[in-house]
Amino acid sequence: MGKSHSKLTAEQLTELQSSTKFERKEIQQWHKGFLKDCPTGELNRTEFKGIYKQFFPFGDPSRFADYIFEVFDRNHSGTIDFTEFLQALSITSRGSPEEKLKWAFELYDIDRDGLITKAEMLLIVDAIYRMVGSMVQLPEDEDTPEKRVDKIFHLMDKNKDGVIDMAEFKEGSHQDPLIMQALNLYDGLV
Repeated sequence: MGKSHSKLTAEQLTELQSSTKFERKEIQQWHKGFLKDCPTGELNRTEFKGIYKQFFPFGDPSRFADYIFEVFDRNHSGTIDFTEFLQALSITSRGSPEEKLKWAFELYDIDRDGLITKAEMLLIVDAIYRMVGSMVQLPEDEDTPEKRVDKIFHLMDKNKDGVIDMAEFKEGSHQDPLIMQALNLYDGLV
């Protein structure tokens, strides 16, 4: 969505309707709010981190926001435009379990090689723990990022090759209620 467009064209609306789970009126409302918060029509990394800080004031969400930003920024331009924003919002808030799992896999697969290593998962889990701070009381077997990652790998890495592929991730996610609960966190919010 170009910086000079304050209103979506009929073509853009039709495209967004077909690429998201939002109705025309909802798209227009989201666009109006997006432009109010981002008058340039784009959201940069610093602004994005600021949004996360508002939601997690007692922790440090900056690293996690960085990883989420990378998944939102589909074209890797260094900014999130309205289309990228709405498509990510559509998946996280109204997507099917399958779509959400694919999106979550992309989050953990930092180097985009189709596999999640323990190191990649530890970076994300550590960022999540830093973000929530002391707001969440964790069981002893998950009270550090390392313990949580070990537990996840024990559950998901079926062939014990030290990496998790998409099939293992999907199967393992269905077995871990915390993962499915996290994927459905935004359901019904928008």
